[in-house]
Amino acid sequence: MRRLIYGVAVTGFIAAVAFGVRGPQGFAALMEKRRELRRLQEENATLMKEIQEKRERINRLREDPTFQDEVIRRNLKRAKPGETTFIYPSTPAR
Repeated sequence: MRRLIYGVAVTGFIAAVAFGVRGPQGFAALMEKRRELRRLQEENATLMKEIQEKRERINRLREDPTFQDEVIRRNLKRAKPGETTFIYPSTPAR
């Protein structure tokens, strides 16, 4: 009788482990979560870099009048007196 109980317990334990490894919350799901975590960490690092670059641009716009002038003239397509501006088409005409 004891042997039967141990057999059933061992079989139940093996079934539980197999289900835990292969089931919906098992090893494959864990690996997928880790891949997703890695992807999100890389995306976060990229976004943090973009934020830092934008902060630096904002600070430069606040503190550097020459840079301010350059950006304003580029955005408004204006030139200083005596300056020649060349505008090229973005795509070649065919």
